[in-house]
Amino acid sequence: MSFCKVSKANIYYEVIGTGTPIVMLHGYSPDHRLMKGCMEPVFAEREGWKRIYIDLPGMGKTTDYEKINDSDEMLEAVVELIHALLPNERYLLVGESYGGYLVRGIMREYQDQILGAAFICPLIIPDKEGRTVPEQSIVSADKEFLSTITKEELEDFSSHLVVLNEYNCHRYTNEVLAGQRNADVEFLEKIQKGYRFSFPVDEISFDKPCLFLLGKQDSMVGYKDAFTILDKFPRATFTILDKAGHNLQIEQADLFNSLMHEWVDRVEDIYN
Repeated sequence: MSFCKVSKANIYYEVIGTGTPIVMLHGYSPDHRLMKGCMEPVFAEREGWKRIYIDLPGMGKTTDYEKINDSDEMLEAVVELIHALLPNERYLLVGESYGGYLVRGIMREYQDQILGAAFICPLIIPDKEGRTVPEQSIVSADKEFLSTITKEELEDFSSHLVVLNEYNCHRYTNEVLAGQRNADVEFLEKIQKGYRFSFPVDEISFDKPCLFLLGKQDSMVGYKDAFTILDKFPRATFTILDKAGHNLQIEQADLFNSLMHEWVDRVEDIYN
């Protein structure tokens, strides 16, 4: 196991592969397994990329994070980690949900070092009441499979997925729920009191290859709010996927892989 000691945390991370670094930032309450589960298939047949998966403070195996009090300090810890692991290197960023919010925070100060970014169901508006989101809904369900699970599992799956079948529920359990079970709930509740950055996060224009993957049925962060920052990303693909909620990377796995490959292709066209 690898840890990197920064000012206010001891951050767990895993590195797979060699080459151009890509830093993966998961969402609020899961751990690095969420990003590893969806991104490793993308790189199974691609060489030349060093994937760095981390556990954000309060989540996964990361320790000694108690002095972090808000998203500003969460961002500082992630930036310290990146500078420690990748001194004077250029890199890509991939952020899911809250991780996408952190990515935009990193961009604000370090856009020259960033070669491109991908966003999976990104958090755009930190305040829940300010978001434009659809009601949670089930688009399709495998009734035969659902008859084999417990009432508690059905309630959980129905609250977090919009396509209920064995494949999606299995991946959700192993990649998302497994991490959430280890989250420090008390710490995360503290961070939510300072969830919004203290500075404006979407002022800069970022003209390198980007990808926004948005779920049409995402009842957590929605998809409409992302279009308020569209003009800040002149080289971004914005895609809204049907049959996809906040776990888009699982529910639309084939399209997810294809669009991620296309994003990496665009990065390679410029820098390789």
